Amino acid sequence: MAETRKIKRALVSVFHKDGLEDILRTLHQEGVELLSTGGTQAFIESLGIPCRKVEDVTTYPSILGGRVKTLHPKVFGGILGRRENEGDRQQMQQYDIPDIDLVIVDLYPFEDTVASGASEADIIEKIDIGGISLIRAAAKNFRDVIIVPSKAEYKPLLDLLKQKGAQSELDDRRWFATRAFAVSSHYDTAIHQWFSLSPALS
Repeated sequence: MAETRKIKRALVSVFHKDGLEDILRTLHQEGVELLSTGGTQAFIESLGIPCRKVEDVTTYPSILGGRVKTLHPKVFGGILGRRENEGDRQQMQQYDIPDIDLVIVDLYPFEDTVASGASEADIIEKIDIGGISLIRAAAKNFRDVIIVPSKAEYKPLLDLLKQKGAQSELDDRRWFATRAFAVSSHYDTAIHQWFSLSPALS
């Protein structure tokens, strides 16, 4: 079927790693290549699962104190590239951009940080940039890519992998995309409320 997409490569970049082990092992057993950064990469490798560094794809290290890790055309091109668009395929080949078929992200805990009474500087650092961008990009290209936008979607993804192996149908990807935009909407609303109500910023 034209709407069936194989998962050959996955980008995993999460804050909460608990509950991820079975997904990672299943993806590895299915022959899916894993890409990751920093602590997530170390976690994946600690399970004895090979993982390619995102910086090996982009040729750029994590910079600015970790503020910029995945924000690169080779990452976002791999997510946003339309698999059945000949122009996209040609450009991806021209610039050596790998397909990324699955994105698993878990955003920085902004609301928990606010609730903890953290300083303004600490709260600002918990405004996720790369993660929210990955979520929006993968959800936009749901015709080709699965997006797992939070820990709450770990189990639905594992259920999908157990049922269908490393592949999905359009309805599956649309369901995850719908969840993704709910996550991004809630996250941005929480940030907006903090900026609106914080005396330090008024």
